[in-house]
Amino acid sequence: MILRNALRLRGSLDLSRFHNINSITSSLLHQQKFARQASTYSDDKTTHFGFKNVGEKEKKEAVLSVFHSVADSYDLMNDAMSLGIHRVWKDAFMKKLDPGPNTKLLDVAGGTGDISFRFLDYVGKEAVNKDDGASVTVFDINASMLKVGEARASELGHTKGISFVQGDAQELPFEDNTFDCYTIAFGIRNVVKIDEALKEAHRVLKPGGRFMCLEFSKVKPQELESLYDLYSFQVIPPMGKILAGDWDSYQYLVESIRKFPDQ
Repeated sequence: MILRNALRLRGSLDLSRFHNINSITSSLLHQQKFARQASTYSDDKTTHFGFKNVGEKEKKEAVLSVFHSVADSYDLMNDAMSLGIHRVWKDAFMKKLDPGPNTKLLDVAGGTGDISFRFLDYVGKEAVNKDDGASVTVFDINASMLKVGEARASELGHTKGISFVQGDAQELPFEDNTFDCYTIAFGIRNVVKIDEALKEAHRVLKPGGRFMCLEFSKVKPQELESLYDLYSFQVIPPMGKILAGDWDSYQYLVESIRKFPDQ
């Protein structure tokens, strides 16, 4: 099976190549906390990577490899997986969030900036430029995704009110009660220990803060689900191979949707 072969190749993944980008916010405290959290992953405890049962460490490394591979084609990937509808979903997501002129947002698994840029456009330049105004922290475990996000921010002229931080959603390097809102879009199903990530979200949110998650789920009615399954497994991986030269990562992503709890 192609996915199994991919996992075997990635089992010896050298994490040193996932180095911090120079311009990504970093601190000794963050590095220490990240190192402690990384040591809690165990291959004695199993989880799932797509349809395959794997150890926690193996999933973490495999997910890092997937998103390192797809970083440059991430938007194209979401277009392929949702037929472009993800753009409408993200617009509706931001409208539902309805951030104000002083909102402090933590956008987790937000590497390429899709949600964060919508946030900045929504609150407007006046809110971003004023003292203690609106701001967003783009947070992601994958340096390659953050690198793409930083490049896009520069291209779009988003130079204020935004910062990029690399780290683990299971141990956030932020103080308690720091953010008004926490968003995670198409990312939570890739977290190894979702319960720990949710606890961390609760910890860093201010009292009355808002947690918002956007994620793929089950399609209803049954007739549409069958059609979507056909599209997902027979079209998306080959399309990934054609458009991005990567079948395996797309195969994982469609499988991961099926393993995520339904609505």
